[in-house]
Amino acid sequence: MNGLGPPRSRCPGFTLIEVLIALAVLAISIVALIQAGGARAEQVGYLRDRTLATWVAADRIAELRLAAGWPGIGNREGRFEMTGRTWLWQAEISETPEPAVRRVEVVVRLEEDAEPLARLAGYLGDPEDRAP
Repeated sequence: MNGLGPPRSRCPGFTLIEVLIALAVLAISIVALIQAGGARAEQVGYLRDRTLATWVAADRIAELRLAAGWPGIGNREGRFEMTGRTWLWQAEISETPEPAVRRVEVVVRLEEDAEPLARLAGYLGDPEDRAP
């Protein structure tokens, strides 16, 4: 023996480089999660708007079906207040091969030149043919 004692063993633990790599991986993961959460929130808002726009379109078609008079062929447009927002709608009423039926297609937007959020088609029967 040389008097220096037994060889020293390494202390268990992490090196500085291991800790830095772990922190970098954690930071990248957190950024990815935040971005995914933001994208999901945008998508939920878009789907909510599409659902509400479809309800607006369905309401316009129901209103035309319940009207006392037979709607003329052509285009109509208007604004509709719902959920604290103003929805812009356009309805195109056209003839069908059946004279007692008309086709109506309603398009709903939130802004004047924006992409349509909903497009819904329906058919209207001649009010004269309705049962009393």
